[in-house]
Amino acid sequence: MKRVSNVTLRKRLVTVFLLAMAVFIIIDIRLGYVQFIIGDGIMKKARESWSRDIPFQPERGEIVDRNGEILAENVTAPSVMLAPRQIKNPQLVAEKLSEVLGISVEKAYKHATKNANIEKIQPEGRKLTEEQAETLSQLNLDGVYIAKDSKRHYPKGEYLSHVLGFSGIDNQGLMGLELYYDDYLKGEEGYLSFFADAKGRKMPKLADVYQPPKDGYNLKLTIDDRVQTIIERELDNAQAKYNPDGALAIAMDPDTGEILAMSSRPTFHPENYQHVDQEVYNRNLPVWSTYEPGSTFKIITLAATLEEGLVDLYDDHFHDSGSIKVDGATLHCWKRGGHGSQSYLEVVQNSCNPGFVTMGERLGKEKLFTYIRDFGFGQKTGIDLQGEGKGILFKESQVGPVELATTAFGQGVSVTPIQQVTAVAAAVNGGYLYQPYIAKEWIDPASGEVVEKSEPQMKERVISAETSKKIREALESVVAKGTGRGAYVEGYRVGGKTGTAQKVGEDGRYMSNNHIVSFIGFAPADDPELVVYIAIDNPKNTVQFGGVVAAPIVGNMMGDSLRAIGVEKRTDGLEKDIQWPDLPRVEVPDLIGLEKKDLTKYLVNLSIETSGEGKYIVDQAPKAGIKVEQGSKIRLFLTDEPPKNATSQ
Repeated sequence: MKRVSNVTLRKRLVTVFLLAMAVFIIIDIRLGYVQFIIGDGIMKKARESWSRDIPFQPERGEIVDRNGEILAENVTAPSVMLAPRQIKNPQLVAEKLSEVLGISVEKAYKHATKNANIEKIQPEGRKLTEEQAETLSQLNLDGVYIAKDSKRHYPKGEYLSHVLGFSGIDNQGLMGLELYYDDYLKGEEGYLSFFADAKGRKMPKLADVYQPPKDGYNLKLTIDDRVQTIIERELDNAQAKYNPDGALAIAMDPDTGEILAMSSRPTFHPENYQHVDQEVYNRNLPVWSTYEPGSTFKIITLAATLEEGLVDLYDDHFHDSGSIKVDGATLHCWKRGGHGSQSYLEVVQNSCNPGFVTMGERLGKEKLFTYIRDFGFGQKTGIDLQGEGKGILFKESQVGPVELATTAFGQGVSVTPIQQVTAVAAAVNGGYLYQPYIAKEWIDPASGEVVEKSEPQMKERVISAETSKKIREALESVVAKGTGRGAYVEGYRVGGKTGTAQKVGEDGRYMSNNHIVSFIGFAPADDPELVVYIAIDNPKNTVQFGGVVAAPIVGNMMGDSLRAIGVEKRTDGLEKDIQWPDLPRVEVPDLIGLEKKDLTKYLVNLSIETSGEGKYIVDQAPKAGIKVEQGSKIRLFLTDEPPKNATSQ
């Protein structure tokens, strides 16, 4: 019996040993699994349960023009964060916060005693001034942290406001490019983590962890600050002179689709958008507004007619009696009594409605509307801005003889300004329709390297180079000899077309004495580098014609912009037809090398302004050969010594 008991005992010991070994192995495996496999994750979760994050906002990417001029930037504006569980004396903290932030002690006390890990004081504790942040830092209050933050600053004020848009208190894009490209501009948030126990008390033996924010990409635009400044100035002048209901302007490079300038009125300051009616900042008129284009649309009818070979501008003629009958309706020319017999080039120069009706009739509705759609009307251009409109075209099934006729001269259709600029650019650049765009490059702020770049996108070829050449020549003659003479710029070959569009009232009828007057111009006419469009809505105290109001403004914009971007003057353009009350321009004589006493016979129609001392003229501005208005001022530079290379007079 005893022997049997020993065997049984040994078996039991072995069993216990094996069970113990199994348990040990299981525990060992589990410990190894926890230590080496999931240990980091568990530790991370533990740290997360202990850690409290103070967010650090990234710097929003700057926005600059094509030459690096800053249009939107960031300025330091730190924010205050509270860790209520670390605050030992909430009454004291509340009193100090009240003094610095300008809030009541009661409100500050509620924030300081709130049951939360991290508490923000909205909005008084956000975007502090440097003085406020410095004062709070020097107080060294328990549980009060100053977090790095910034706010958006637009150094040029109302300039380009509808395009740039604005951002909110959390640096999120809310409108314009700030919203459209928010994912690129906003960057990634960083943080400062400190460790606290379950009661929120800071653990002094654990070091804080700082994860720096990643700043957003800088955005370089196609906008040219020089051109934009000129357009802003001219719109301000137009607003002061005509008190219009609205105004807008666009400048484009016709060979790429790049937007060089864009602005509208009324405008606003992006940093004060809260104080402006939403209808002002929420409507970027150059891409949003739709209206009947009027005579600027005749460029499309002209392009289609010339491309189809249906009219010869010089050999074919049309007699304008002042009106034309179409399917029982009488359509009038803007000139009472008409223009009489004229070539089709003169039809274009005179913006003769009946003449364009005949072009539309020769094309027929299928061909005319095919060209209209090919030029991009009735659809969005695809510009990288919010709120773009599509415009409205007649359905071809609803187009009868009268609708065809009115469409041919720009009435009865609704288009956007950006559509018109894009279409006319295609008409004069050789026939290439480009997608307009405004974001040129994305730049890494740390390295300065370009991380993404936009390239011109040609959608389709809409007309031939030969047709485009004929259009440029015809529209240059409009500016030199026709309704667009107000846009003539001495020394530059400018082409363009006027527009005077009636507005439809709430009753569906055309309003009287309430028009949108416009002008679209391009230069140099033989090889355009710039297309400029302006529209003035209901200008007051003036004759509401595009040639009277809009053309001279485009002339100012065009002349100054061409000089600003370095386009040299030439003397091979068409001479401007002089009509009353215009006075003939006079050519500036070569005065360098003359003595001051000899000036009288040269400057009968010009005035003089001198700089320097002496009797010899060594330089002059403007240069010799340039034509200027009678009475213009000529600046002369004088010294005691005659210039070495002066020509004899």
